[in-house]
Amino acid sequence: MISAALSHLVAQLNQYLKSNFQLVEDVVVVSNLLELDGSVAPQANNKLVLTLVNIEKDTVPFRPASTLRSTDERLLQHGAPLFLNLYVMLSANFGAGNYAEALKYIGLAIAYFQQRPVFDRHNSPGMDRRIEKLLLDIQNLPIPDLNNVWSLLGGRYLPSMFYKVRMITVDANVVMGQTPVIGDPQLAARRG
Repeated sequence: MISAALSHLVAQLNQYLKSNFQLVEDVVVVSNLLELDGSVAPQANNKLVLTLVNIEKDTVPFRPASTLRSTDERLLQHGAPLFLNLYVMLSANFGAGNYAEALKYIGLAIAYFQQRPVFDRHNSPGMDRRIEKLLLDIQNLPIPDLNNVWSLLGGRYLPSMFYKVRMITVDANVVMGQTPVIGDPQLAARRG
């Protein structure tokens, strides 16, 4: 689900950049900036890189467990869905004299997500069916916090924007229990 959400955001941004700027190849990728050995991730070179920085449980949009009636007259109890917030960083990883390109693409990406901060089934018909909605909020990080994030990522600062992606729903759709329906015995006898 998390991969599907991030991949969807990247696909939408790539589609926007390709159609508006006559690009042939994707400019945006979901990736780490660095490999575990500290070397630059090859797929992230000269790209806008969407990196997952943190995952947290969202406690605000609580929805209780649901109950549905099955075909054999039992109530099926499903667990409550889990809502997650994803913290992602969009970085312009353009080196070797391409700083102007880095600023151009990060600016275009920020403008795109500013004009389209909500992704749902109406404006994104290809979105994974398990995802109800994605909402992007810019997160302003003070310089010390930004320094900490870049230290955790193991890299040097790149032009970047930090987003909170809200409303990621994880629902395993697992039946947690069954309860027989108690009804009028005369009504049941008439059905049989």
